[in-house]
Amino acid sequence: MASMREIRRRIKSVKSTAQVTKAMRMVAAAKMRRSQQAALNGRPYSLLLHNMIVSIYAQLGNDTGSSPLCASRPIRNEAVILVTTDKGLCGGLNTNLIREASRFDPATTLFLAAGRKGAQFVQRTKRQLVGEFSFHDTPQYSEARSIVKLATELFLEGKIDKVSVVFPRFKNTMSQIPTVHPILPLTELKPLDNKEYSVSDDEDPHALRSDILFEPSAKVLYDALLPHYLNTVIYHVLLEAKACEFSARMVAMKNATDNANTLIKELTIHYNKLRQTGITNQLLEIASATSSLS
Repeated sequence: MASMREIRRRIKSVKSTAQVTKAMRMVAAAKMRRSQQAALNGRPYSLLLHNMIVSIYAQLGNDTGSSPLCASRPIRNEAVILVTTDKGLCGGLNTNLIREASRFDPATTLFLAAGRKGAQFVQRTKRQLVGEFSFHDTPQYSEARSIVKLATELFLEGKIDKVSVVFPRFKNTMSQIPTVHPILPLTELKPLDNKEYSVSDDEDPHALRSDILFEPSAKVLYDALLPHYLNTVIYHVLLEAKACEFSARMVAMKNATDNANTLIKELTIHYNKLRQTGITNQLLEIASATSSLS
């Protein structure tokens, strides 16, 4: 059984930990509001741009074959852009993303890691890491552009035949969904549902093209928009990742603080019981000594 001194030390240690987790929760909550707002504000533009690209592609039909980013070929090697966090203490967010990434064949998959945790996973499992990127708490468009540049170079050089991105999709503060989204070749794009911001398998992309007129021609517009579209997709992925990171960290630190407070209460009760037992024993000893002297 632990002594009263040991329990006092443990209570002091847990209180110190609770102060740290509470401070981290408050910092994460402040950053969470900004990052969530940025991710949600960027969704309408990303959604409209995506569905416009799908619509133009459906209108052009086979005329997109001249664009190298639309070249569909047998998939021998694949690249995965793995978007994780730089730091831990955010619950099971990174674990769920790494679980999705581990399903890709290590022999035929190249990894581009955005975030230190993803890079550590790739290196630890002896997979092929061709690029490691970091991004700020407020992601910049230039950071997304550097990721897209390396991915498109590998695709255009023929070193890979497909590019997918693994990232956490923000649903709400309590829920972040690990998502695998193909971005190259662009022939695999499907319309997105605005309600859940998810892929709609039932919607026909050709239904989007009937009443749209393009100036200049759809082919010129399509070729000009492709690089911007890819940069926008990855930029929005980084925004979603930061919103998920701070939400998960805020929830994790709140749970840690609550658990610490519960443990402090239990230890305090145990300490008081030991203290009461000690006082009772001392009173019994005094009473016994008094009765023996009388």
